[in-house]
Amino acid sequence: MADLFAQSGEETAAANRPLADRLRPDELAAVVGQGHLLDEDGVLARMLASGTLGSLIFWGPPGTGKTTVARLLADHTELQFEQVSAIFSGVADLKKVFERARMTRLTGRGTLLFVDEIHRFNRAQLDSFLPVMEDGTITLVGATTENPSFELNAALLSRAHVLVFERLDEAALDALLCRAEEETGAALPLDGDARRALIQLADGDGRAALTLSEDVWRTAKPGETYDAAQLGKMVQRRAPLYDRKQDGHYNLISALHKSIRGSDADAALYWMGRMLDGGEDPMYLARRFVRMAVEDIGLADPQALVQANGAKEAYQLLGSPEGELALAQACVYLACAPKSNGVYTAYKASRVAAQQHGSLMPPAHILNAPTKMMKQMGYGDGYQYDHDAPDAFSGQDYFPQEMGRHQFYAPPERGFEREINKRLSYWQRLRKERQGTG
Repeated sequence: MADLFAQSGEETAAANRPLADRLRPDELAAVVGQGHLLDEDGVLARMLASGTLGSLIFWGPPGTGKTTVARLLADHTELQFEQVSAIFSGVADLKKVFERARMTRLTGRGTLLFVDEIHRFNRAQLDSFLPVMEDGTITLVGATTENPSFELNAALLSRAHVLVFERLDEAALDALLCRAEEETGAALPLDGDARRALIQLADGDGRAALTLSEDVWRTAKPGETYDAAQLGKMVQRRAPLYDRKQDGHYNLISALHKSIRGSDADAALYWMGRMLDGGEDPMYLARRFVRMAVEDIGLADPQALVQANGAKEAYQLLGSPEGELALAQACVYLACAPKSNGVYTAYKASRVAAQQHGSLMPPAHILNAPTKMMKQMGYGDGYQYDHDAPDAFSGQDYFPQEMGRHQFYAPPERGFEREINKRLSYWQRLRKERQGTG
């Protein structure tokens, strides 16, 4: 009888485990969505075939199998599996793990130490891994959702191989849903459109897909089948995969900036919406629009800066959500404007020239002479007041004499810069005439 109760308790405990935990693969071949790592020609498969495994950094979004693969690697290589989380562990905890690994090593067995959220460790904590990695006490497998190039120090990265885990595509997520149906013995009560909607809600996260599936089974009445609209009402919407202080922030602002630079208004609106939906500060976007106006549009459309500044001021006046329409207007205007980086590249070139010729004095004729001594030194001699010259243009040189003339700004024949080109050509012709070099 006691055995019967024990068996019944174990079955109940198993049934109460989250679906994502119950479906955790028990072999590498069962991991979905990471074929570039685990297929026969994948990086990890090649490493395992060689019979050795070095320290690794797993970089990828949540729910893509990083923890699962780490556990399975330990099983496959017969290493002792240890796991810590950078959120809950400090140097004292790491020392205890390292000591256990040393003791395990004395028995002839190595240790695979899996560190979740490894990017949350500070530099001193990360440095503590180096000696035990170098002497083989541990094989480190760190998992991070953030770009290791920015979040981990160079010393640790030089001792580990970074492997990228990809978001699960629709086929991989659907395969997980099929496994969930096999595990529960019941079909998901969703029609075709609702099933596709659930997969989209999961946003490449396998754990999220299984959690959403559990919500569907819990809420659906017997015999009920959800359509997409009902699914949206019954299943709480997932928060967007976005952290406005971390890697997702930089990825999305890069996508927004490049969409505007590429004159794709629809894509730009989408990325702007993604950022706002993820909780981005609208004033950050307003400031970025001002930057885009001067970097990518410039004088090809002088109104671009006016529009960007106007949107910033409108948002400051109206706030959310009304002010977001002003940001959307600026976003579309910038995307549709003619593009030029003429001023941007001219400014960079002028800074280089300033660094190269930083010791040269301005020509004496354009220097003011507020003292008698400066007049005696020739300051201001020969200066021609342009407003007294024909066309209000004297044609004098304003570069240092030793440097000669340079052309930094070469506007393209686009937008308003066509007109600026005409003006520059006009001044250039007059300059040659006035200087007698024409």
